[in-house]
Amino acid sequence: MHITRAKLTAFVPYMLILAVITILPMTGNDYRALIGTRAAIYWILIAGLNLIVGYAGQLAIGYVALFALGSYTASILAAGTVTPEIPPALALLAGAGVGAVFGVVVGLPALRLRTFYFAMSTLGFATIVTQVALGWQNVTGGGIGLSGPSLPAPFDTAWGLYWLCVGLAVVFTLITANVAASRFGRALIATRDAEVAAEACGISKPQLLVSVFLFAGAAAGLAGGLFASLQTYITPDAFTFDLSLLFFISVLIGGRGSILGPLLGTILLTLLPEIAAPLAAWSTFVYAGLLLLIVLAMPGGIAALLDRESRKALPSGRAIVPQHDALQELLGGKRLQQRLQMSGILLKFGELRAIDGLDLSVEPGEVHGLIGPNGSGKTTTLNVISGYYRPQEGSLTLGGETLPAAKPVKRAARGICRTFQTPRIIGEETALENVMIGGTLAGRASFVEALLALPRARADERQIKATAMGALRAVGLDSLADIRADRLQHSELRFLEIARALMLHPRLLLLDEPAAGLSVQEILRLGALIKAISREGVAVLLVEHHADLIFDVCDRVTVLNLGRVLAHGTPAEIRVHKEVVSAYLGA
Repeated sequence: MHITRAKLTAFVPYMLILAVITILPMTGNDYRALIGTRAAIYWILIAGLNLIVGYAGQLAIGYVALFALGSYTASILAAGTVTPEIPPALALLAGAGVGAVFGVVVGLPALRLRTFYFAMSTLGFATIVTQVALGWQNVTGGGIGLSGPSLPAPFDTAWGLYWLCVGLAVVFTLITANVAASRFGRALIATRDAEVAAEACGISKPQLLVSVFLFAGAAAGLAGGLFASLQTYITPDAFTFDLSLLFFISVLIGGRGSILGPLLGTILLTLLPEIAAPLAAWSTFVYAGLLLLIVLAMPGGIAALLDRESRKALPSGRAIVPQHDALQELLGGKRLQQRLQMSGILLKFGELRAIDGLDLSVEPGEVHGLIGPNGSGKTTTLNVISGYYRPQEGSLTLGGETLPAAKPVKRAARGICRTFQTPRIIGEETALENVMIGGTLAGRASFVEALLALPRARADERQIKATAMGALRAVGLDSLADIRADRLQHSELRFLEIARALMLHPRLLLLDEPAAGLSVQEILRLGALIKAISREGVAVLLVEHHADLIFDVCDRVTVLNLGRVLAHGTPAEIRVHKEVVSAYLGA
């Protein structure tokens, strides 16, 4: 297997951490074993939380609640206070199971609540768990607490428990890295930074988040059980708001979209109270100061500081030269060609008729232009076709089958894909990774298969990557595959969106002002690319203000004005249509 220098460099920090982990037991200091074990336990939880906060962008601040649930579940079952006493190993697994269930319960509000509202709901849940632990005295021991599970040999010593927790931490590092490098990890980032584009690629946010909440909850529950074993005795006071902040800030200080950064953040924040013991009483203020420092001084976190590749200079004078032979390889296979038909579409916002009785058809292999003044309903029409808006009247069919209204996620599977007026690109991902997001639906491996990097998951990644490289070649961006998207020029982002759309092997391609901000030469190459796409049997609906591009590439043109069809015909007919010239084209 070929390993690039960049990949080898990325492994170096992990090898250094492993070296420290291996050397630490040689000191023979049990207190150091305690600190190392605590860091490993915290990382097991934070590894799962990182997928929620760092990758999905959800502000889950109160994850100490799941930590506490796992701890109490394992302790109660191992002690036999409610049920017959069960082996500690099974008690730990039960704690993970309870964490998984309540992970979904805590996470469900994220499907409806945004940002700080979701954060408050997680904190509220943490408060509830603490109050239940205090009040349910005959089970939890109340404020007095209860003993944690005693693990059997060889894990009943300080260093035995250390190796168990470190081993599990390594396992969780590997499996979260597997998720991050899979289509599920890219989908999480897409829902975080470009949710509308994620929907257009067929990514179901609820289904995705439920899988991640299950995993992260299980990790938190298992970590809680191990914590109870480490502490030997637990009370509600062990699960403080400060601990919840530590979990959350470890992800933020590490940097979102990274595995190594939050791992280093966890180690740093676990060691900080030991290095600066007088600060322990001021931990809340210290964490608040760190959070402020992250926001103001290094918003990218530790991961951004370590990412030297993103700071390398890019070649100047780059040209976008689409390769039509690569386009034929990408789209040349047998694909069902279908006709789009809109009949009597009416869409009102209050009393405003954004679309007023629109009839429109787009044939396979045709480039159909949609033009008109600003506010005429062009992008609104694309949003209706894409499923973002639900019309009050009319029908919308593709290949004779009715398209369900207001369900954008369902469009990608039908071969309907699009670009946007403002490119919806993930700046922190490379050009290749951005395009690979368009291949999410092509994957067949389950979330569990991705966790474990099973053969089908690895085959998915190879296939999606190869197809994405073909799409980049087709639009002329293959030389920039490994460059972060936020370093690309505006024109390159326009072509990048088209490459992502081509990953879906479209039957209908919706282009929303793709020529905006392009040079004359780039517009000519864009026009040639659009024509080449249509020759592969794709129906193309083009919204554009560059009249020359519309008249050069379109087979038919529809002109909208105030949501109604003003004119319809060939480019030659539209050029001389008196009302069109008066309302839109000018003299």
